Amino acid sequence: MTQPALLVLEDGTTLRGTGFGADGETFGEMVFNTGMTGYQETLTDPSYCRQIVAMTAPHIGNTGVNEEDPESRQAWVSGYVVREPARLASSWRATRDLDAYLRAEGVTGIAVRGTRLLTRRVRERGAMRAAISTTETSPERLLERVLASPEMTGADLARVVSTPGPYTVRPPGRVRYRVVAVDLGIKASTPRNLAARGCEVLVVPATSSAADILASSPDGVFFSNGPGDPAAAGYAVDAMRGVLGAGVPVFGICLGSQILAQALGLGTYKLRYGHRGVNQPVLDLATGRVYITSHNHGFAAALPGERQGGPNGPGEPHVSAETPGPSTWAHVPPRARQPFDTPYGPAVVSHVNLNDGVLEGLRLLERPVFSVQYHPEAAPGPHDAADHFDHFCALLGG
Repeated sequence: MTQPALLVLEDGTTLRGTGFGADGETFGEMVFNTGMTGYQETLTDPSYCRQIVAMTAPHIGNTGVNEEDPESRQAWVSGYVVREPARLASSWRATRDLDAYLRAEGVTGIAVRGTRLLTRRVRERGAMRAAISTTETSPERLLERVLASPEMTGADLARVVSTPGPYTVRPPGRVRYRVVAVDLGIKASTPRNLAARGCEVLVVPATSSAADILASSPDGVFFSNGPGDPAAAGYAVDAMRGVLGAGVPVFGICLGSQILAQALGLGTYKLRYGHRGVNQPVLDLATGRVYITSHNHGFAAALPGERQGGPNGPGEPHVSAETPGPSTWAHVPPRARQPFDTPYGPAVVSHVNLNDGVLEGLRLLERPVFSVQYHPEAAPGPHDAADHFDHFCALLGG
């Protein structure tokens, strides 16, 4: 038996549909993901904590849910929006269907015909607070509770999703390097990628101090992806500064890249609707290579000299969202082309997003430190950027 459900955005946009997953009511920031595959990885990515995720692909759940693909110990999305959930799971790996999984995880979902309208609304007006309810029939009453819910700006969520205690992931063969990974919302595929390259990975909580991180004398330190506002994670910035001062190799991704940016003296800001999906083109400024990458972030690091975001103001992209992204070097923001000074020596912007010119990577010129805003560990893909792990291991080897 199908159950009516209601989706309300904070601007009053209302969509009626059919509930699936858990019954009840949920609140979060409304975002969209453009990936055509990998829904199980999306659901279990800690970077989606306190977010309601709309999938732009029309059919979700075709391959069911299995026990091998989760990226963490639980589903972290607050709510789930799809156009049409699959009625059958047709994969030999599946152990249950998506509806049963969402019910077990307590995730409330809604199936609506208007996912295209919803995506356009978020693109035009930005990420907004929202709610899904299978119990409330009045959009006005639900909107009141949406407007009373917390915003993402200022949210410290890394400590919410992080591991409560250290654990170790060992390589299948001999140990070549020892790495400490700071769990700001780490995905399981990250230590697996490092372990496959001979790294023994000690994963530590988000609030670990520099002294905690360096206590085991690691060959290098990794700062992971994660949810929330980087400006609210001052403890991670302090830890990063301590690690940078020790001179060990450092690699950061996503939130870890934003933490590095703050440690280097750059600002961070909230993007209008964020980057989420598996098809984001990123330019490597050193080689001219374009990576097709997986993204999941709503905040970004400001370019040197831009404390509050792009030239169009806070939260605005460097290139208009209505125009094609830059495809030549001439379109790279001028501030991205010059080295800038930091307390740890000169640094450069290493990568930029070709859709909107947003900073996508940083590198210190005199220390073994670099970061990228995207996900080189992406499961199920793309795997264009997996060589960043090889580069990190090269730094570990001196």
